[in-house]
Amino acid sequence: MAIKVAIFDWDGTLVDSVEHIADSLHGAASELGFPALDRDAYRNIIGLGIEEALESLYPGITPDAIAALRESYGRHFFTKSTTPQNVFKGMVEVLADLKIDGRHCAVATGKSRRGLDQALVSSGLAEHFTLTRCADETRSKPDPAMLAEILEFHSVKPWEAVMIGDTVYDMDMAQRIGMPAIGVQWGVHGLEALGRFSPVAVVESVADLRVALEI
Repeated sequence: MAIKVAIFDWDGTLVDSVEHIADSLHGAASELGFPALDRDAYRNIIGLGIEEALESLYPGITPDAIAALRESYGRHFFTKSTTPQNVFKGMVEVLADLKIDGRHCAVATGKSRRGLDQALVSSGLAEHFTLTRCADETRSKPDPAMLAEILEFHSVKPWEAVMIGDTVYDMDMAQRIGMPAIGVQWGVHGLEALGRFSPVAVVESVADLRVALEI
């Protein structure tokens, strides 16, 4: 792919954190007396901003309840730090080789700025990215605001970048702005779900991702 900027989702794409997020959501809901949901329900909203995620999980939830759940979720989530061992095997090399090839790497994530900043440092990945954007400082996926800001920063057009992610929210976001996308199957959503948004590829392994990125 003749792209200048590779934009990565974080949770479930670069970092193996899906189950910890689901556990933290379940713990917060149980702590505050909200109904315990099926594990797939918690997994399915990963990628959205936390407010949008909670509104999807608990339709009609009040702003006060969102604030309480968000605070409880944060306490549960931050009991663990993202370490280099949580980064999917081979992804560090992908990021390094893209940089060697003269391409920029960025992050577009549903995480909060606080959560991403901590994870960037503790995972050892911070040095690889020219720009990172979070849901709480712009708009939640699938709104393409994050992508638009990354494109503007790098002075490139949508077709000169690629969105790489594990959820339908990543694929939908890219499609809305006319950006190519690559779906990865080691996170939340599978081939059929990702494929509905016409990505240029849906890959099963990091080796396949390297082929799709031509590195």
